[in-house]
Amino acid sequence: MLKQTFLRLALPTPLRRLFDYLPPQLLDVKALLPGMRVRVPFQSRTLVGVLMEVVSETSIPYEKLKTALEVLDERPVVMPDVFQLCQWAAAYYHYSLGEVLAGALPTLLRKGAAATFKPSVETPPVLSEEPVLCMNTPQQQAVAAICESQGHYQTFLLDGVTGSGKTEVYLRAMAAFLQAGQQVLVLVPEISLTPQTIARFQSRFPVVIAALHSSLTEKQRLQAWLKAREGEAKIVIGTRSAIFTPFANLGLIIVDEEHDGSFKQQDRFRYHARDLAIMRANALQLPVVLGSATPSLETLLNAERERYRYLALPERAGVAELPRFQVVDVGQTVVEEGLSDTLLQAISDHLAANNQVMLFLNRRGFSPVYYCTECAWIVECKRCDARMVYHKTPPRLQCHHCDARMQVPVKCGACHASAMQPVGLGTQRLEQVLARRFPDVPLIRVDRDSTRQKGALQDLLDQIHREPRAILLGTQMLAKGHHFPQVTLVGVLDADSGLFSADFRAAEQMGQLLLQVSGRAGRAEKPGVVFIQTRHPEHPLLQLLTGQGYQPFARKLLAERAHAWLPPYTYFAVFRAEAYSQSAADIFLTNIRALSRPYQSALSVLGPVPALLAKRKGLHCLNLLIKAKKRSHLQQFLGAVLPQLDKLPAAPAVKWVLDVDPVEV
Repeated sequence: MLKQTFLRLALPTPLRRLFDYLPPQLLDVKALLPGMRVRVPFQSRTLVGVLMEVVSETSIPYEKLKTALEVLDERPVVMPDVFQLCQWAAAYYHYSLGEVLAGALPTLLRKGAAATFKPSVETPPVLSEEPVLCMNTPQQQAVAAICESQGHYQTFLLDGVTGSGKTEVYLRAMAAFLQAGQQVLVLVPEISLTPQTIARFQSRFPVVIAALHSSLTEKQRLQAWLKAREGEAKIVIGTRSAIFTPFANLGLIIVDEEHDGSFKQQDRFRYHARDLAIMRANALQLPVVLGSATPSLETLLNAERERYRYLALPERAGVAELPRFQVVDVGQTVVEEGLSDTLLQAISDHLAANNQVMLFLNRRGFSPVYYCTECAWIVECKRCDARMVYHKTPPRLQCHHCDARMQVPVKCGACHASAMQPVGLGTQRLEQVLARRFPDVPLIRVDRDSTRQKGALQDLLDQIHREPRAILLGTQMLAKGHHFPQVTLVGVLDADSGLFSADFRAAEQMGQLLLQVSGRAGRAEKPGVVFIQTRHPEHPLLQLLTGQGYQPFARKLLAERAHAWLPPYTYFAVFRAEAYSQSAADIFLTNIRALSRPYQSALSVLGPVPALLAKRKGLHCLNLLIKAKKRSHLQQFLGAVLPQLDKLPAAPAVKWVLDVDPVEV
């Protein structure tokens, strides 16, 4: 008599456990391997799960077992190293393994579509041989170090000032791995960086290059994914989810702009792609390069402790020089519509010299406030603790948190006076001001509104490269990683937002953003200058950043973090609870706090407290912060407390999520 076997599956549900099923009739279970997809009945619907193992015993009574409907694959779609990575990630971030595995697959595979690979009919592009740049000594040393690590694990921090030629180091190192028949994964923080990166790589390598990001159709994403798995794509470039891409022979991982917060998923499964890249490289015994002009404090500390190998590019490549800074005290000068007289004169001078000017304002829309001049009533979002932002084209008021929209009111909602006006500066309003001031100069605005349509961003970037004389205006979309050789002046209109924030990471992020946007100036033969408008020119962090650069600035922040026992010297996790009733969220988190008492010698628990945005989409938002000096203590507590949460009295009325290693607190 044949011994009964069972299929143990991970299903895409929030439940943190595995599920046992009977195999379909007439199925040869010997042909089954972990990582295959299986379609099964689940409650009143069908789900596509991933096979974990075939077992001979189950704790479920036989009469309660359901029979799987079909096995969808002849070979695993989740390859062994991705399988291992997902298991680690689910355990570390305390998330359902089934949902992690589902998130690692393209959408069509999650839905049960066939993993049918269609080989490319196009031939790899012919090299333009874009001139190969001569490398300076630090670049040569960095390339040599990375290439020497081929075949074994090593994390490198490539710390290079803006314009120092980090991409050239990537290209030279990639060439060695490609020549050895290996594949390369390059992670970038923003979709906007993908086209220019692909173009640069295509000009150097006559190989198939695949892109993976959210702008692709589901079919395009699946085929790019399969090209990597089958080994056809030698280079894969993608945003954070590309870390789960399967490869036939992966040899090198590069994480460009490793400091960028976009690598942290901020909803559902809250993983950090940079950290997963390091774990995957370690498991596969291959090198990973973390590149940045403004490394995160976590990465800098790991390099200081020699966990990562430090590679420095202290100078700009070629003849380009670092821009000089000029701090403008807006409290001591005339300011019109956000532009000081000092900055306006500099804009005129640089345009007259036939150069480009870039102005940075991290606030899209026309005005952040729409209010009554009679009684000072302000239009606020009905679902969020936030003000509605006025957009002029097309006219509307919009919440940038829940995306609620409404018509622009003619009369005040409080006193009914016809005295409503927009107040404050957004990119749309600044565009209008600049158009009046410089009517004969091309004005190019780059923000979420101007790049909504497919292909719009690339069209704007192409226009920037065509126009020798122009004003570039934008949010941080324009600040990250772009190479604009004609820009000689950068103006930062408001540098103060990160200096006095409740988030302890705000100063670090402010410094990174300021230097990243400043790095767009003077990247070619022409020298660059950066004007920073502030109401606090004497602030010690701002003085340190502009006077001595990022390294002293970062060391100062690290010293402050060490003194205050903040990450990276301690470890954080945040329980975020949302409910229509504030008391329900408060009770739920208070109960978690009570569960932490047996661990109070190893943990500090702060809260519950309202989130920075206390109400969002009609839900009250509260946080509970768990802090530990040892990562193991934090993980031990989370592993013990999570199985108890669904049993808490307030749980049915609360939507909650756990965020391990949060980037926003």
